[in-house]
Order: sequence, then C-alpha cells, then structure tokens
Amino acid sequence: MKDVLIIGGGFAGVWTAAGAVRAAREAGAGDDVRVTLVSAGDDLVIRPRLYEDAPDGMRVPLDRVLGPIGVRRVTATVTGIDTGAHTVRALRPTGEELALSYDKLVLATGSQLVRPGFPGAQDVFDVDTLPAAAALDSHLRRLPERKPSPGRYTAVVVGAGFTGLELATALGERLRGIADREGAAEDVRVVLVDLAEVVGPELGAVPRPAILDAIGELKIEQRLGRTVTSATSADVTLSDGEVIPAATVVWTAGMAASPLTAQIPAERDRLGRLAVDEYLQVVGVPDVYAAGDTALATAEAGHATTQSCQHALPMGKFAGHNVAAELFGRALLPFTPDPYVTCLDLGPAGALYTEGWDRRIALTGQEAKSLKQQINAVWIYPPVDDAEQLLDQAGRFSNG
Repeated sequence: MKDVLIIGGGFAGVWTAAGAVRAAREAGAGDDVRVTLVSAGDDLVIRPRLYEDAPDGMRVPLDRVLGPIGVRRVTATVTGIDTGAHTVRALRPTGEELALSYDKLVLATGSQLVRPGFPGAQDVFDVDTLPAAAALDSHLRRLPERKPSPGRYTAVVVGAGFTGLELATALGERLRGIADREGAAEDVRVVLVDLAEVVGPELGAVPRPAILDAIGELKIEQRLGRTVTSATSADVTLSDGEVIPAATVVWTAGMAASPLTAQIPAERDRLGRLAVDEYLQVVGVPDVYAAGDTALATAEAGHATTQSCQHALPMGKFAGHNVAAELFGRALLPFTPDPYVTCLDLGPAGALYTEGWDRRIALTGQEAKSLKQQINAVWIYPPVDDAEQLLDQAGRFSNG
C-alpha cells in the first residue's frame, strides 16, 4: 500500500486528493494507494467569498466532498515535516500527537495575511479566514447598538489590492443596509488606504480607469501614498498624521505562503512559495509536491502563478495526477493552466473582467457582475455526495 499524504483542506488540497484518487483508479491501482488529507478544520472554506455579506455560510463540509471517493481525512494541525524520514507530525484538537508517514507528500496549505504590528492592531479586522470574516460581519451588525458617535458607520479598508477593492466596494452597501434601520444611512463612509500612489497597483494601468470610475460612483474616499500607524476601537491614525474617526478598520495588505513551506529544504521566493518544476514537484526534494498558494510555478512563459483559486484548482488536479502517476509508472502531466484572466467584484458598481497578463478589459458592469457571481457561487464549488462527478471534474484540467 502506497501512501499519498496531502496537507491542506483548501481548493488545492481538495483537488489534489480527487486527482490522486482518479489517477490511481485510471492506472488500475485504486486499491494500492491510500490518500489522506490533513486539515485543521472540517470544511473547505470558500475563501474568495469572505468579503461578502454573511460569510459564515461560505463553506462546504470536506467529508461530503472527499468521503464518497474514499479519502481518509484527519482533523489536525501539522507541526512538523521531516522530508528525509518521510514523516509528518500533527496535533489533533484533543491534544493527541500524530506521526504520519508518506510515500508522496503534497503541501497545499495556502497563504495567510501578514498582520500589522502597529499600536492597536488588535482592534483591526480582516477577511483572511472564516472566523475573521464572521467576526467582522458580527461587528458590523452590532454597530446600531453603539452610542451615536463620529465614525460609527465609517469603515477604513487598508490595502487597495484585489481583496481590498472587493471589500471596500461591498462595504458601503452592507453598512447602509445596517445603518438605514435607524435612519443613519447618510453617515456611512468608506475610506480606502494604501501605501502605493495608485489603487490596484498589481492590477496594472489598463483596468485602473474603470476601477476609479467605480470608486467614484460609490463615493469611496482614497488615502494613497500613506498607511496606518495606529488604531483604536474609535479611530485610525495615518502616516501623515490624519486621524479618521472609524469604528471599523479592516486590514487586507500583504500575503505570504503558509509557514510550513519553511520546513521543506528548498528554494522559496519572497512570499515563501516553494520553487516547483513543470510537474509541481518541489525542486531538489524527492517525493514532495506543492500546489496552490504554497507553490511558485510557471503559468505562462515569463509569468508565475498567482495566489488565487484560479491557479489553485488546476494545480491541485495536476499535482494529484502526478503523485499517483509517479507511484505507478504512468506519464506525468506538465502544469498548463488556462490563459490568465481576472474578475474583480466592484459591489453595486458591477464588476470588471479582464484577459491576459496586461489585463485587457473584456467585460464591465452588470455583464461582468453576472460572470463574477457565477464564478463565486457555482464554478469554484466542488461537487458534494457525488463520487462520479467529483472524479470526472478532477480529470478536467481546464477551469473552463
């Protein structure tokens, strides 16, 4: 019996598991491989949707996805990886220590927000995890219970990148719906802060005019070229000295790969992602693969993969196929993702869909919004309680 061990229960981990089961069965070796997925939680969190209203429902039970295809799931937090001994140490919620061995290992533990360290950072919210997004949602819903004060319905979003833009453009509508109960909708204010001199710096210049149009339409204020130096539960101070009364401050600036990548003796980039070859094998480390936000792979000539579900889903499928294929002497498949696109939600202003690495605008407004809703609510969800459909999708390496 061969053991494939997958660490991580996000998109990359789930599709790695499905891909490995499918490839093993295709090789006629389904009974000769045991696929185990280790995750600290019981759910696949639909992380791209955590900026939305009511985020607590943005999850899918892992057992309903993986159980039908016979994947063994272990609820535990991984504490150590020994690539020489081919073992992984983990800790169950009960405190029980585990030692898991593997023939092939796939690290798919994703990325995490780089939290700020300024005074008052403990009062700052984020939408990086389900508990964090749920805490923000609960906080917003309790705002009417506060005594009227300047900034009660002001939200400051720090970081004008992809997540910050989606959150900022959604927050006004969410806050107005809450404040309107007591006739305070006109008090709603959203302020976008970024150290860069432009919004969406990583999105490039081409879509920026459309983004700025949406920000203007939604009356979102901008504070560019500056950052937060301190915060309290009532206000936030910027690096130029401006103090903004605000009951809500949300940090979205800066992402890094899971710290577990540091336990793999391999080259990592500035985000902590592991260098992998065309088959998603970690360079220089036998029997170890990486997928999703933990991996630095080539998407197209001259372009690396992004930390997004757009690349995490197919990376999982390719990694799963390749670990099983390597075990049973089948052909490995080079990672070949779909052509690069982005679909940015802009709240009530619609959405923006671009194609290519220069982000040529293909759709805007409500047409793009419909596509975004289809992506968020349908396409990125795996099938549940249906082994045949899950394995069929695991064999479709395109997101289309």
